[in-house]
This record gives sequence, C-alpha cells and structure tokens, in this order.
Amino acid sequence: QVQLVESGGGLVQAGGSLRLSCKASGRAFSTYGVGWFRQAPGKEREFVAGIGWRDDHTYHADSVKGRFTISRDNAENTVYLQMNSLKPEDTAVYYCNARRGGTYSTQYYEYDYWGQGTQVTVSS
Repeated sequence: QVQLVESGGGLVQAGGSLRLSCKASGRAFSTYGVGWFRQAPGKEREFVAGIGWRDDHTYHADSVKGRFTISRDNAENTVYLQMNSLKPEDTAVYYCNARRGGTYSTQYYEYDYWGQGTQVTVSS
C-alpha cells in the first residue's frame, strides 16, 4: 500500500513560482511511475506531467511545457513539480498519482494510488 501526500500549494501572483511535493510512504515507491494532474472547478481532470521510475523519462503537457518541470528523489520517496511563470489558468487542485510498473500514464484512471490534492491559486 502506498500513501501520497501533496504539499506546497498556495496563493501566488501571476508570473510567480511554486514547488509542489508529493511524499510517498512505502519502499516500492521508487519503482512506480508518477503523474501530476490538476482539476479546476467545472472542468475535467487534466494531465500535467509524468515521470518514470528513473527520472530520465519525463513528459509535460503542452499547456505547461517550458514552465513546469517534474522531477523525483527516490532516496526521499518524493516527486516534485516546479511551476514557474504561473498563469491564472493554472489555478486548480493538483493531484499526485502513482502506478505500478514504472511508467507514467496520461490517463488518471490508469493509476493505482491517488493523493488528496493541494490547491494552487494564481491571481492576476
């Protein structure tokens, strides 16, 4: 069993930065693929970025490419999402998901574990 706890969200002005963290319990987390998703009010959950069990396999959605960076520290059982040049349209609850098999997926239903989410609000 893996438990995921997100942190680092908050209120920031447009153009600012935040770093989200996803801390996992369980020794097997280093072998899991991880994805960050977000959901804004009234919208469907959206894939943001994914990372394989080795941090050389990453993918970022077009909407965040060049602004957000996903990374992981397996020694700390933590995955990060560095968010720069934030825009009001980035406002959402951000979720960390993990899946067995070592690869990420862009589909949230293909994950085995989900965090509770952390709110990110970007003011204009």
